[in-house]
Amino acid sequence: MLRAGIVGLPNVGKSTLFNALTSAKNAQSANYPFCTIEPNVGVVVVPDERLQILADLCKSKEIIPTVIEFVDIAGLVKGASKGEGLGNQFLHNIREVDAIIQVVRCFDDENTIHVEGKVDPISDIETINTELALADLASIERRAARIAKQVKSGDKEAVIEDGALKKLNALLQEGTFINLNEHFNEDEINVIKPLNLMSVKPVIYCANVSEFDLKNGNDYTKRVEEYAKSHGAQTVVICARIEEELVDLGEEGAKEYLEELGVEDSGINKMIKSVYKLLNLITFITAGEKEVHAWTITNGTKAPQAAGVIHTDFEKGFIRAEVTAYKDFVENGSYAACKDKGVTRLEGKDYIMQDGDIVHFRFAV
Repeated sequence: MLRAGIVGLPNVGKSTLFNALTSAKNAQSANYPFCTIEPNVGVVVVPDERLQILADLCKSKEIIPTVIEFVDIAGLVKGASKGEGLGNQFLHNIREVDAIIQVVRCFDDENTIHVEGKVDPISDIETINTELALADLASIERRAARIAKQVKSGDKEAVIEDGALKKLNALLQEGTFINLNEHFNEDEINVIKPLNLMSVKPVIYCANVSEFDLKNGNDYTKRVEEYAKSHGAQTVVICARIEEELVDLGEEGAKEYLEELGVEDSGINKMIKSVYKLLNLITFITAGEKEVHAWTITNGTKAPQAAGVIHTDFEKGFIRAEVTAYKDFVENGSYAACKDKGVTRLEGKDYIMQDGDIVHFRFAV
């Protein structure tokens, strides 16, 4: 399952955001550092309005959406890479996620203590990024020492890894934002990924504002957006407190409240969609009377591998895929009508799946 970690300095709104994300009140939120000690975990549905439309057309008994697991991780402080605060535990937890949502305080409130005594979102971001980089540098040094003998003996894989480690070390020392695909070749990426380094994980900066700045942002959010853009990251502006309140209003009430605030969509929905985009993910769908089921794959996945997401036997025995684009299915209203109109296609092993494809896989066991 896809996992995203919610991180940040203490008292920036992480647990409040987690409560809103998971539509639950099980993540404690309080005005003091390390309120969150053990990571809270919640499974969150990826919003996809297409599923209900398909369920109505197919008269499906059940809808199974795709999901993301969100992890609310203890607040980090300076020195975490050396074990300060809950540093060791924090760093272990963050290594286990696929993407990082870094919550950044972009609001003034004298009643909410800031761990550094002042509101400075860029300083907050750099504090966390520095701690992650320092911890990664220590991991790189340990790994380089472990493979030193193999490198000396000329082991091909060890030599490739050693070169990649040296490049990583130099980039982290310079404070460079690391994009694996830009800085490394395929062989190097293959040896870097198992190291599970934090500085190479994709990041969304979540600018947490007051309700008064939700529509247009403020000077703090503009600085965060500029920083994120210059580092190849994404930004989502939210008001975590408002998002938490929306949970109790129900779907229609929440929609009306957002309209009053002049906002089209909830920050939570924007964030979940941003995680999908960040990780280059798309959804394909299987639909019938029994259920409408959304499946997550990486953009660029071919049909047999997509079939394997449903069951390994589907990939092993793949014959072909019957594919109908979502738009075509909705326009025609049924599988029979799509086949009559010739919009359902038979695709082979080289077909690259598209977002919203409605698929029936043919396979032999």
